[in-house]
Amino acid sequence: MVKSHLKSPGHPVPSRSGTAQAGSPNAGRRQRRASETRLKLFRCALQLFAERGFSGVTVEDITEAADVGKGTFFNYFESKDHVLGVMAEIQLGKVAESVAQAAAGKLTVQSVLHRLFLRVAEEPGRSPELARALISSFLANRTVRAMMARNMQEGRRMIAEIVAAGQKREEIDPRLKKEKAAMQIQQVVMGTVLLWSLHEKPALSAWMEDSFQHFWRSIALSGREPKS
Repeated sequence: MVKSHLKSPGHPVPSRSGTAQAGSPNAGRRQRRASETRLKLFRCALQLFAERGFSGVTVEDITEAADVGKGTFFNYFESKDHVLGVMAEIQLGKVAESVAQAAAGKLTVQSVLHRLFLRVAEEPGRSPELARALISSFLANRTVRAMMARNMQEGRRMIAEIVAAGQKREEIDPRLKKEKAAMQIQQVVMGTVLLWSLHEKPALSAWMEDSFQHFWRSIALSGREPKS
């Protein structure tokens, strides 16, 4: 297993002198600046990946685009491969929010999954070129592939909780294995992104909407049709 050394935006970043206290205003400002720098590096990297492909981009390219020193990059990421860990954090964060929504019970599980389908498409859906670059990096790079597998597993665990909530509320067929249904959700999402990246039109959100409507029909209890 490959261990990620990404520094979470929620963790305080100590000063070089080590004199600032974690709860001090200075520490808070440093933490915000660190989070902003980390996100800027991530966004610049994604733009370059879309333009040149994952393998065609170097750490120097990313730092030049972000206008920071090379040493700054390694304060946040172990390598270029680990930049994509931010993507995983964003996507898993969206899944975690959906789990919380399902647990709160204010929305139907159908609505929760519908929103999740559309939200997880936001990052790769910035452009077909970016989607293709991300997919190719997952396939060709062992480090990225290991991170992807680990994060997909965690995502399935959380999605299975949403499926279980749907079964408990009699929205989803109780005969289905929640883990299998969670796997199918990931397969539908990833397959839809891949096909959209090849055809490019219509917008990915339209592809995701169509995929969700068909998927929901396959797991909903008889007579529970998806809302248009």
